[in-house]
Amino acid sequence: MLLTHEINPEKIETDKLYQGMGLSDAEFDMVKTILNRRPNFTETGIFSVMWSEHCSYKTSKPLLRKFPTKAPHVLQGPGEGAGIIDIGDEQAVVFKVESHNHPSAVEPYEGAATGVGGIIRDVFSMGARPIAMMNSLRFGNLTTERVKYLFREVVHGIAGYGNCVGVPTVGGEVQFDDSYEDNPLVNAMCVGLIDHKDIQKGIAAGIGNTVIYAGAATGRDGIHGATFASDDLAEDANKDRPAVQVGDPFMEKLLIEACLEVIHCDALVGMQDMGAAGLTSSASEMASKAGTGMEMNLDLVPQRELNMNAYELMLSESQERMLLVAKKGQEQEIIDIFEKYGLQAVAVGEVIEEKTFRLKQHGEIVADIPVDALAEEAPVYNMPSKEAAYFQEFQKQAELVPVVEDHGDMLKQLLKQPTIASKEYVYDQYDSMVQTNTVVAPGSDAAVVRIKGTNKALAITTDCNSRYIYLDPETGGKIAVAEAARNIVCSGARPLGLTDGLNFGNPTNPEVFWQMEKSVEGMSAACNLLETPVISGNVSLYNQSKGKAIFPTPVVGMVGLIESLDHLTPSYFQNDGDFIYLIGEANPEFGGSELQNVIDGKYSGKAPSIDLSVEKDRQNQLLAAIHTGLVVSAHDLAEGGLGVALAESVFSEKGLGVEVAIENDATVELFSETQSRFLVSINPRNKAKFESVVKDAKQIGIVTETGHYVVQSNGANVIKEDAKSLQSLWKGAIPCLLKSKA
Repeated sequence: MLLTHEINPEKIETDKLYQGMGLSDAEFDMVKTILNRRPNFTETGIFSVMWSEHCSYKTSKPLLRKFPTKAPHVLQGPGEGAGIIDIGDEQAVVFKVESHNHPSAVEPYEGAATGVGGIIRDVFSMGARPIAMMNSLRFGNLTTERVKYLFREVVHGIAGYGNCVGVPTVGGEVQFDDSYEDNPLVNAMCVGLIDHKDIQKGIAAGIGNTVIYAGAATGRDGIHGATFASDDLAEDANKDRPAVQVGDPFMEKLLIEACLEVIHCDALVGMQDMGAAGLTSSASEMASKAGTGMEMNLDLVPQRELNMNAYELMLSESQERMLLVAKKGQEQEIIDIFEKYGLQAVAVGEVIEEKTFRLKQHGEIVADIPVDALAEEAPVYNMPSKEAAYFQEFQKQAELVPVVEDHGDMLKQLLKQPTIASKEYVYDQYDSMVQTNTVVAPGSDAAVVRIKGTNKALAITTDCNSRYIYLDPETGGKIAVAEAARNIVCSGARPLGLTDGLNFGNPTNPEVFWQMEKSVEGMSAACNLLETPVISGNVSLYNQSKGKAIFPTPVVGMVGLIESLDHLTPSYFQNDGDFIYLIGEANPEFGGSELQNVIDGKYSGKAPSIDLSVEKDRQNQLLAAIHTGLVVSAHDLAEGGLGVALAESVFSEKGLGVEVAIENDATVELFSETQSRFLVSINPRNKAKFESVVKDAKQIGIVTETGHYVVQSNGANVIKEDAKSLQSLWKGAIPCLLKSKA
């Protein structure tokens, strides 16, 4: 236990104890000015977590303002627990992505598990029922025992929590690169459904109304977790272990049901989960948003450990906790619902007119802070930006075509690359079918979940090629959004909007901030043209250790609407005799490609270029062809280019093969990662109609029943392989790496 009563305000200042909590000298001076006195230990802790990057976005806020966030179908943009988009019939979809990177590096099972729990709470705090989980994961290469351990345990943690809480994990993405060796990325996304009339907001409105604490008791786990997430990882992981929380998915399941019942109570005014910075952030943010203040008696807060002081109670990030505001005199109605589910709910304070955040313990005032100073008025910094030194060097490099002697052998090598290889090892551990609404399970371009009681469905994907963003942040940012939309379109859905998980290194490094700035500008340009507003998101900075930053990784989580299940389109070939079409031509673009990785073991040169107007036209044309019933299957071209996309399109239980003819340079045609391209199969009788709708489509081959993967160039076989053998390599790559001795 911290003996905070022995640490007086003078000692905090003279010994600069505030620096260890994450406040700079200038920020501490700001705190003294705001309070007109020195802060005590609890107040210093409260300011430090609320002014951390994780809670205040103090260095990223100027960039986030560049995102388009409004559209007629956006019901709630950034600023609440999650964003909300109208999907018609008085229904809406609620979604958000959240990172849990540092906790997962230190304690991978619990770090990943509590990341899942936290994002689920963000969604049901809005009044929505969680219906699907996705994730976006990054690890170092699977060549060391530590990376293998992190990979296994993160996946186990996601599965352990998600499977128990009863929300299906329907898909995601996993990529591997040396830049993530010490700092893995664990981004969890949750999607929920809600009726318009049930939308809740996290506000503490109504002077005299009662503040209710509900859910698990508060312990000493996760104290200063928000500050921990706003600093570089310590080289000694054990030092940061106390900042990692422990989750209970069974309690979360009860909490979901109780909260979704409470939203129908007339007594409820507002509700918010206790996420980063725990009780501090939920209480102060709810009051600030409502233009009120809040007073709480910490003696009433349920505690699972003895003698917890105010600092510990306010900064704990114990899981499965919610804060609610109830109309005065009607509190019992809400308390009774939680008790019905075996959960404690207690009145701990009230909404006050004075715009202050006042905390009492043992009959004394232990904190008294202007509430807006913690939320709306947190400092914002315009950080210096400097173009990365490597960028111009890469831009000057000529576009070279790598030398590939044996295209069949190279295809096999690419299929075994962990970033391309089957992620079955991962998603087989997830329960993707709970709730019985999953129409397209993990392993496709996008997961699809039907909306029960309708003929509609939601398509969901997560995407980001960080290699492109490293080479050219602005172009890479455009590609991240475009590729996510491509995956949504291939499933038969119209993209609606996105949530972002912005994972970067230390923003005080001008070159890192330049990466942030440029990637946000690229993403914004793509969002504007593709009409996919940003409705929620998360910023995770300081992702580096030993002075080395991760590749810039702004993850895009996107949701689309399938207006009729008749439009549902699989990503792999369906029938012998179907014609295979390629939409878009290949250019010699290998910067950041998987081929470059295999041959050079590093990335250099220019990222693939992208013309957003061409991207939009092709997406619209393909979606129109799908909606008129002209498309049998559709798959976007991504890592590994056409060669890999063709292989993935025959990797099913149908035993089909392909015969394809290419022109020009075989290496460019097969392995270039030129953007805005799709691989489509159609029924031969629809040839003329399809070609009239999709202008840039060219027939390149036919689906066969032979089970052979055949590519010809100038009449000769460039590749001739058994499709099942290729599939075995692709499926076995990750399990094989995990079993091998480092």
